[in-house]
Amino acid sequence: MSDRAARLVRPAAVAGTFYPADPEELLASVEGALAGADRPVEQAPAPKALVVPHAGYQFSGPVAATAFSRIAGAADRIGRVVLVGPSHRVPLRGLAVSSADAFETPLGQIPLDDELRSVALGRPAVEADDRAHALEHSLEVQLPFLQVLLGGHFELLPLVVGSCPPEDVADVLDAVWGGSETLIVISTDLSHYHPYGEATSLDRRTAAAVVSGHVDDVGDLDACGASGLRGMISAAGRHGLRTELLDLRNSGDIAGDRTRVVGYGAFALD
Repeated sequence: MSDRAARLVRPAAVAGTFYPADPEELLASVEGALAGADRPVEQAPAPKALVVPHAGYQFSGPVAATAFSRIAGAADRIGRVVLVGPSHRVPLRGLAVSSADAFETPLGQIPLDDELRSVALGRPAVEADDRAHALEHSLEVQLPFLQVLLGGHFELLPLVVGSCPPEDVADVLDAVWGGSETLIVISTDLSHYHPYGEATSLDRRTAAAVVSGHVDDVGDLDACGASGLRGMISAAGRHGLRTELLDLRNSGDIAGDRTRVVGYGAFALD
């Protein structure tokens, strides 16, 4: 990491709320979630892309781990991660990159990929906006999983998505697609605050749309990261990727309260 990278760092914003702030506790939390996840077939290649939820670890961590377990053992191949998640706190049109040189979690700093950032900024829907990144949890909660699985051997392109048609997101993904060294991670939860039975039905419908590649069947209220998810579906179709549903649960399954739940899905695309 360069000297400049050490000077311009986006610090952790939700450590201690969405996930543990203590490094040892955080490491144990991530490793425990991964240990409890279904393991991929031995020697199966790592997927090109993952779709993962982004709630607090006590709610969505087990579902996220199901997806992230698919890149276990891929640290020698994956050198870049394109991480896409919705803007929760800042009104935003299009996509926003960060001007920081590194993102930090309690497990250390992750350098940003200057080359990919320049490529992304060359697309008309992308701008640099640090406000969109400063407090955004949808990207940050994925970083400890990536740090544990990939170690210090990767660089990051974080993209926050606001109001944006899927074609714009797909255009950016195409531009930074790369080869087997580049992993794409789409961060999204599914339905929000429905009773358990209704949420289960809604999320099954959304999962079927994702697997079948039906972009128009994923509505704005079906996933909080719908713009990024729809863009990934579009790009996956152009690149001939196959989508596999790995896990589909909600906060009622994991935390117990079934009156108003949030849905979580894990998908792998290869």
